Amino acid sequence: MANKKLQIDKKLLAATKKVTGKRARAVIDFIIKHGIITTEDLEKMGYLHPPRAVRDVRENGIPIETTRVKGSNGKSIAAYKFGDPTKIEAFKLGGRSTFSKEFKSALLKIQGGKCAICNEIYDKKYLQIDHRVPYQFSGDTIELNTKEFMLLCAECNRKKDRATEIGCSKTCFKTNDIKVIKSCFWASPENYSHICMEPIRRMELAWTGKDVKDYDELAKLAKSKKVAPQDIIKQQLKDSLKKEYD
Repeated sequence: MANKKLQIDKKLLAATKKVTGKRARAVIDFIIKHGIITTEDLEKMGYLHPPRAVRDVRENGIPIETTRVKGSNGKSIAAYKFGDPTKIEAFKLGGRSTFSKEFKSALLKIQGGKCAICNEIYDKKYLQIDHRVPYQFSGDTIELNTKEFMLLCAECNRKKDRATEIGCSKTCFKTNDIKVIKSCFWASPENYSHICMEPIRRMELAWTGKDVKDYDELAKLAKSKKVAPQDIIKQQLKDSLKKEYD
């Protein structure tokens, strides 16, 4: 367990008191007591994905610095401590805004009940309201605007969460250019120019209900040809487009 104590700035300490979320609160209380928290500490607390627990704190406007320390096995592991008090993001303190049923209904109408990434129709209870520009970067707007949010199924939301944490944080976000960030696939899957600053195009497909049989047939065909189902879809699209324009 980390036990190095840290003098906490009064302004920073006051800001942490406004954080009430269970996971973020647990991380904050640990750092206040020990000065630092490691990935090992977080795993012992039951958090299987330590960076996500730390991100909860950042999403509440509390600056967190990442460092490296030696773990119990002698190997280098990530550790986290409070950052520069001048970087407290007051507009995020207290966490995310809650969304009304009316706001979600408006998004459902705009998207036709579909996930913005895989374009599959889901019951509204399975669609989650997502900030197009991740909350930890932008915070909530003063007035909720449907243009700043989209609905995602749980799987696509997890994919975006991981992609922005690993990719966008090292590319788009570093530009501090909101136009660049909003033109990334993960912010605007309907109309984008890049994925993490790379000229990549992406399409998510899902088969549900009766369409599952179609996918199973596609998978069998792909297996017989020793290729991926995506390869067959791409080739058929190329052939179709060639016929269309010849």
